[in-house]
Amino acid sequence: MHGLLNAVMNLGRGLELSQVLRGIVEAAVELTDAEYGALGVIGEGQRLSQFLTVGIPDDSAARIGRPPRGRGILGELIRHPVPLRLTDLTRHPGSLRLPEHHPPMRSFLGVPIRVRDEVFGNLYLTEKRDGADFDADDEALLTTLAKAAGVAVDNARRYHDSRRREQWLEALGEIGRTLLAGTETRAVLSLIARRASELADADQAVVLLPSGPHGDRLTVETAHGPDAENLTGLSFPAHGSLAGQAARTGRAVAVADAENDPRVHPFGAGDGTDSYGPVVAVPLPLDAASCGALRLSRRSGRAAFDDTEVLLVSRFADQAALALELARRRAESGELAVLRERDRIARDLHDLAVQRLFATGMTLRSTTRTLGGADAVERVGRAVRDLDTTVEIIRTAIFELRSAGDDRGGAGLRRRMPEAVRLAARSLGFGPALRIEGPVDSTVPAEIAEQVLAVTAAALDGIARHTGATRADVVLAVPMTGDRLTLTVTDDGTVPPGHKSGDGPPGPRSHAERYGGTLTVESTADSGTRLTWRTQLPAD
Repeated sequence: MHGLLNAVMNLGRGLELSQVLRGIVEAAVELTDAEYGALGVIGEGQRLSQFLTVGIPDDSAARIGRPPRGRGILGELIRHPVPLRLTDLTRHPGSLRLPEHHPPMRSFLGVPIRVRDEVFGNLYLTEKRDGADFDADDEALLTTLAKAAGVAVDNARRYHDSRRREQWLEALGEIGRTLLAGTETRAVLSLIARRASELADADQAVVLLPSGPHGDRLTVETAHGPDAENLTGLSFPAHGSLAGQAARTGRAVAVADAENDPRVHPFGAGDGTDSYGPVVAVPLPLDAASCGALRLSRRSGRAAFDDTEVLLVSRFADQAALALELARRRAESGELAVLRERDRIARDLHDLAVQRLFATGMTLRSTTRTLGGADAVERVGRAVRDLDTTVEIIRTAIFELRSAGDDRGGAGLRRRMPEAVRLAARSLGFGPALRIEGPVDSTVPAEIAEQVLAVTAAALDGIARHTGATRADVVLAVPMTGDRLTLTVTDDGTVPPGHKSGDGPPGPRSHAERYGGTLTVESTADSGTRLTWRTQLPAD
């Protein structure tokens, strides 16, 4: 009784669950003078999810192989959670043959450990020393110890849960701070995988996002754990997979044995998937239309994810997804502020600069009636024309500012045309001059924009191969009305042999005719050539 009291007092001091469980087995072996002791934690499907042993050396345990799952005598106590005492366990009807390298065992004593009204696991003892059998006193001692163990396990689990909730809040705070600091999304997802793995005591964590033309596949966006660098970018069909089921249904899914569940999709050779046992996948909502998944795995032989852990990881994923959504909304709010600022600048340009320039031009036009010399009239006329050109340029800038972000099909010609011209410079030997006039990005549909780029590239390629030019000018113009497009490519070379004035090269001409446009090539006043493509733009 003195030994039992010391054992109970020692169990009450422990707070770490693993430490408490091992202390229970060690106390039971010492109290009953048993040679071997074990504690089996009951998991999903009435199977042992964890099995701690005392008395069997580590090298012997390694030779024995996989821990028992809860069959035979061990399963008898799971199915009937009452004390079981046997003189020779090999004679019991439910007994199974011991695995190879397993030490011989005959005398047996087992009692259940209850935490409140739930059977947490069972305490097993075998081989009482000196060849004796376990008696009623041993059973009474072990039963009393099991009751105290239930209280100690309950306290340890409560402490463990409180620590995990504290870590959960710390992890969410870290994710929130990282997002507010403007860290890119992939780095945040990597942080989510790492912290989720730490929270759930998992060996591997993987974040999977929907991919494919219809979102019918899942791709590893980031991973944490063994071989993580080789997992990123791997994908598999979402249908029929554990992670796909979590993403599709919006509910967590957990399995105790990945090897025997076809839904646990292997990522590929060398990823170590076959060495994992317990796996849980929880949904990771990205927005209203798409959902990814967070998948956590433990090595084979470790305890399965219990209901508390699954719930904790699910809530963590929900909060992490909410943080990502808030960050996305904040980014959209910033973009909206930029658009508003552009609109304000455009309005100020129109109300202040354009109106004043227009008024100045009107004043100069009226002044020409009072001027006496033709030279003065010509100079004023040039100034008025320059003002008109300036007003047109500013109006174009205003239109582009107000239509920024308009994705009606604009192909970003202001950004893509310079690249096309730079590429042509390699074969020309010089850099063509480029001028873009009017609201090209907001009025030119994507399919016509592609033809503009094709005609430009073909025209410049023709200049490089046929005309021997040393200068080329490219002008792309769209009037403020946005009803037509004109592309002009001028050089100082000659018309290619075999082409009459008015004809265009076959390549550019076919692109032009595809949209009902006209393409001409003519000689210029300085003995050069000018290619002109005109086409109508569709109305909104």
